[in-house]
Amino acid sequence: MPAWNDYKVDAKSRGALAMELYVVRSKPSGDMELVKSTLPAHLEYQKQMEASGVLVMAGPTSDESGELMEAEGMIIYRASDLDAARAIADGDPMHAVGARNYDIRKWLVNEGSLSFTVSLSAQAVDIR
Repeated sequence: MPAWNDYKVDAKSRGALAMELYVVRSKPSGDMELVKSTLPAHLEYQKQMEASGVLVMAGPTSDESGELMEAEGMIIYRASDLDAARAIADGDPMHAVGARNYDIRKWLVNEGSLSFTVSLSAQAVDIR
């Protein structure tokens, strides 16, 4: 297996975007009452991270069937390195109080598209 940084250099040389982000998979530790009571502080933290430009996207994920909400989530951060991303995740109240546990991975974004429409008079954005 190639080293991460070698792969990143190769991807960039092929013309890929090779933008490094950090993906956090967050899962309840078992105490759902603690998850519920920590939710307001978690959402406020997410808003702060978004405003500071650190939070790219975040939200809940379903179970494997796509039918159930299990209070798991995925968060994508911009950070200078894995340690910085881990510090951001550790600052999330859900993780800080032990309501959720997480794992974190580097993600090399190479392909894809994102479209949006900004409606000035309605002060709205439509993302596709």
